[in-house]
Amino acid sequence: MNYRAILDDVGNYYGEKLKAHGATPQGVDWNSRESQELRFAQLLKIRDGADSFSVNDYGCGYAALVEYLIRQGFTFEYTGFDISVLMIEKAKELHAKSNFCRFVSDESLLTVADYTVASGIFNVKLSSPDEEWQPYVLNTIKKIDALSKRGFAFNMLTEYSDPEYMRPDLYYPAPSFFFDYCKRNVSKHVSLLHDYPLYEFTILVRK
Repeated sequence: MNYRAILDDVGNYYGEKLKAHGATPQGVDWNSRESQELRFAQLLKIRDGADSFSVNDYGCGYAALVEYLIRQGFTFEYTGFDISVLMIEKAKELHAKSNFCRFVSDESLLTVADYTVASGIFNVKLSSPDEEWQPYVLNTIKKIDALSKRGFAFNMLTEYSDPEYMRPDLYYPAPSFFFDYCKRNVSKHVSLLHDYPLYEFTILVRK
């Protein structure tokens, strides 16, 4: 199936967020820096204590993860990918002096890294119905898997969110569905994290 229309819509959505809010958490549709970095902390549990690694940031935005990794004292090689050309241009501008980072808007330029992380890329479905969005998500998980040597991690909003706060343009799947999919189709070593104070979950898949 061709997902070009979905990608174009999502890319335009985030491009407009960046124009409105700049290189801030709100510019990638998060409420705060604290929640953004709490997500990073969950995703990076995939590294299992490794302090030196390579990582693909799939849906990198303006690459806020780079600054977080630096502050945590990690030694890393980083590749950021985003479907929004505006996001990649901003990431390149902000990290022009970081020779351990590269940024691409062409997915074919991505290479295998120790880990791949994806934060928030499955949340904004806009007008796509769930029956179209779910196959797109599964197809993307397959791509992320192929880009990861040691493991990968991604997060999603949860069906356990309070109904009064759920929006029709966002995707709230059952965590158990994606845990089961990864367990049956990707690896026997899968963790589901749903014990941190956000209306979402994180899945870690270890090779």
